[in-house]
Amino acid sequence: MEILQLKYFEVVAKYEHITRAAEELCISQPSLSKVIARLEKELGVMLFDRQGRNIHLNSYGKAFLKRVERIFLELEDGKKELAEMSGLEQGRISLAWTSLALLPKILQGFLKKYPEVSIRQIMASTLEMKHQLESGIIDLCISSPPMEGPGIICRPLYTHEFLLAVPRNHRLAERDSIDLSEVSTENFVSTKQGYGFRDITDEFCHRAGFAPNIVFEGDVAVSLISLVNAGLGVAFMPSPIVKDYAAELPKLLRINSPVCKRTIGLAYLEGHYLSKAAWQFCQYIIDYFEENKHI
Repeated sequence: MEILQLKYFEVVAKYEHITRAAEELCISQPSLSKVIARLEKELGVMLFDRQGRNIHLNSYGKAFLKRVERIFLELEDGKKELAEMSGLEQGRISLAWTSLALLPKILQGFLKKYPEVSIRQIMASTLEMKHQLESGIIDLCISSPPMEGPGIICRPLYTHEFLLAVPRNHRLAERDSIDLSEVSTENFVSTKQGYGFRDITDEFCHRAGFAPNIVFEGDVAVSLISLVNAGLGVAFMPSPIVKDYAAELPKLLRINSPVCKRTIGLAYLEGHYLSKAAWQFCQYIIDYFEENKHI
């Protein structure tokens, strides 16, 4: 069994389509089919169910794919470790963190302390972040709710409340607080489905007895402020966002009922190689929130 065979299998499993996989791998379709057939013969089981030109990963294939993905993850970790040992590692960190409100302040302090480090941030849905963490695409994930799953180590960082942002001329703008049920008929602006922010705020509404009428979906929570100011709807707003926001804010209301809070967690994959830079960033993040417990 060769590494190249495993790579070919991984790509075919990704597409469940020989032609598309062959195009990505830049080999002929018959050659790729022969490689997969030899692999199946060597393993003694069929990895795909075939119906005409269609192929689908079967239970054997799914089980084998998990092992293959771990093999390539180990190889990638080995390359990173050797690069760091030989002095080639320049302090690179790949990070998934969808909340942009606190990121600039944290990066400013960290990069001032470790100027040689470079950080690549990825924005994705909760499921995408989990897959990227498990597959080794990213080193660290900061998310809400805290990431969970086999092999994932997650440390809670902080908990904060949500406020409700309404236009300054809104019927409730003279109030300081509300019960969430009082806005059950309002239009909401929010992030897209699949993002942690949206999952949590939809659950708040569910606990208040209604499903929110979402009239606009965006990628970043902080961008909702301008939409509320324009009168397009009301929006949930994490309290850390509004403290450092420079532009004019809409009216912000405390939510009496239900309790609207969320916990942010820092996650990494157990056994996945993390560079010295990544461990430094982990410790910096933990220390930052320990020192700023009332963010």
